[in-house]
Amino acid sequence: MRTRSWIILIGALLLVSLAFCFLLLGRGASGTVANIYQNGVCVRSIDLSAVTESFTFTVSDGARENVIEVAPGRIRVLEADCPDQVCVHAGWLADSAAPIVCLPHRLVIRIETSAKAADGIDTVSQ
Repeated sequence: MRTRSWIILIGALLLVSLAFCFLLLGRGASGTVANIYQNGVCVRSIDLSAVTESFTFTVSDGARENVIEVAPGRIRVLEADCPDQVCVHAGWLADSAAPIVCLPHRLVIRIETSAKAADGIDTVSQ
């Protein structure tokens, strides 16, 4: 009887974990906007839900450059001329979990859903 209780408990925890994973993955990319900031100023906004094919562009402040790649529903720093390459190794960004940051170039790429952009409320900081 004791073993059966443990099996039921582990099964219930597994189901709850799976449900939580589906909720997190379901936050998805519909209506997402990628905002690219340099020196605290938004230099470009891209509606990732409207992108149909991949493209690249360069963000430069004169001396430093970042090459940004945009694909349907996601964005990344493809190349950077900074010494540590942390922004390049961050990989693809498809949700608002964490931004891509390049400190040497003072570049931040942040994704916001259209609902957040509409009401202006950031639940993390307010």
